[in-house]
Amino acid sequence: MEHKDIEKDVAPEEVVSVNFIEAIINKDNETGKYGGRVLTRFPPEPNGYLHIGHAKSICLNFGIGKQYNGLTNLRFDDTNPVKEDVEYVNSIMEDVKWLGFDWNEQPRYASDYFDQMYEYAKKLITLGKAYVDDQSADEIKQNRGDFSTPGVNSPYRERSVEENLALFEEMKAGKYKDGEKVLRAKIDMAHPNIVMRDPVIYRIVNTEHHNTGNEWKIYPMYDFAHPIEDAIERITHSICTLEFEVHRPLYDWVLEEWDDTEIPQQIEFARLNVTKMVMSKRKLRALVDVAGWDDPRMPTISGLRRRGYTPESIRDFCDRIGVAKADSVVDIALLEFCIREDLKLKATRPMVVIDPVKVVITNYPEGQTELCTVENNPENEELGNREVVFGREIYIERNDFMEEPVKKFFRLAPGKEVRLKGAYFITCTDVIKDENGNITEIHCTYDPETKSGSGCTRKVKGTLHWVEASTAVDIESRLYDYLLKEDSDGKDFLGDFNHDSLQVFHSKGEACLANTVPGDHFQFLRQGYFVTDKDSTSDHIVMNRIVGLRDSWAKAQKK
Repeated sequence: MEHKDIEKDVAPEEVVSVNFIEAIINKDNETGKYGGRVLTRFPPEPNGYLHIGHAKSICLNFGIGKQYNGLTNLRFDDTNPVKEDVEYVNSIMEDVKWLGFDWNEQPRYASDYFDQMYEYAKKLITLGKAYVDDQSADEIKQNRGDFSTPGVNSPYRERSVEENLALFEEMKAGKYKDGEKVLRAKIDMAHPNIVMRDPVIYRIVNTEHHNTGNEWKIYPMYDFAHPIEDAIERITHSICTLEFEVHRPLYDWVLEEWDDTEIPQQIEFARLNVTKMVMSKRKLRALVDVAGWDDPRMPTISGLRRRGYTPESIRDFCDRIGVAKADSVVDIALLEFCIREDLKLKATRPMVVIDPVKVVITNYPEGQTELCTVENNPENEELGNREVVFGREIYIERNDFMEEPVKKFFRLAPGKEVRLKGAYFITCTDVIKDENGNITEIHCTYDPETKSGSGCTRKVKGTLHWVEASTAVDIESRLYDYLLKEDSDGKDFLGDFNHDSLQVFHSKGEACLANTVPGDHFQFLRQGYFVTDKDSTSDHIVMNRIVGLRDSWAKAQKK
């Protein structure tokens, strides 16, 4: 790539590319806008588990903080007690920690600032910038107008300051039912930006709050609370997703009367959209009715963690997609590429037969076994070798045998010879079936002169993985696909639910897997990357397939 704007005496490797957010921060630091100070925040609502889209925001906010020797606050925007729960608070903190980040001091909560927000709302009333409205939610919506029609002023818009203050006090005291009154900002009902048409900034919610109990009967709306939270914490750059761009004028309006000369600035970036995944909380809740929050098929961070994705792979994924101003959709294959890249040199490669069929090597002595040497990872010699047991009876994959082989089938078939990884050549001589015609055993002979490492020069086209029968470990293999068949943004997105998104096999693995613990990562030879699931016990091993070996994203890049 040619860098036309680089001076001749500057080496290309000295040029560092910056995204538009970094460019804004660099300019602010040059002008001394915040005295060179950088403080960001990650402000999730504790009303569900975080998903892969939140991972991008986490990496961006905490990454910016670290990059500029600043800090990042973790703040829970807990302004809606109807949907919030301590379970979600704990899961969010676990996800942030797991991704490798730590926050500034203790976690913060919007509810920590309810007193200050309430006093500021009263200040706006006193200044004639807010009023209590008795209209219903439907009436407010109907009177707001649309892009071609200006809104209609509320009949309660011109209440006196004294009446508004008294009504707001009564709202706080719990005198009214939910929805009976709201507090609205007094801006402009003909504003071209509909968000600015006297938005609701407080509503009545007679529900116990997870943090404040029953202390409050009124709660601020997010658009009112969020800029105040940023201002109280003296956030410098409030980085949020693109759908909040239209709300930025309201963000700035809320802080016009704030008693501080240093006001945070909101910056919007494109949210993360990934094929075969949903990022809508509403849709995620619908999926939770089918699968739990941490189901390995879910796009939640806890689901991806359980499936076997590593924090390094998620951070790499977020780095690769970068930061943009325009929404786009990222191919799920890139995420799969990142986990392969992370594990390909780390993971050992045991042999596991997912769907086993027994092979009896009829000319191998009964009761005899021997050791064969196999590398733990041919791409990383530092992981060394291991010895595996070989004997008369072994297991191979059922789909590695075909009684009537098709063209270019280079695996086992009647009369055909294949290599067993690290062991010998075998030739199929007979097939044993049950009364229903199902294959129960495959009989073979072996050539004792062909053991791996013996110097045999004879070649065969097919090499199979295998597991010796008497030492094999039983494994429950869970092969996951995505919950949705296609990208489903429509209302009936569950119509694309993939009912074949989980297949369970009773597999056979090498003896070395007997002591695996949840979180262990492996590449099963010829099968894909797997992780030991939290359901595993000492006498019942459960493995989740993270991703197969095929790398469609890398192939697409080459093309």
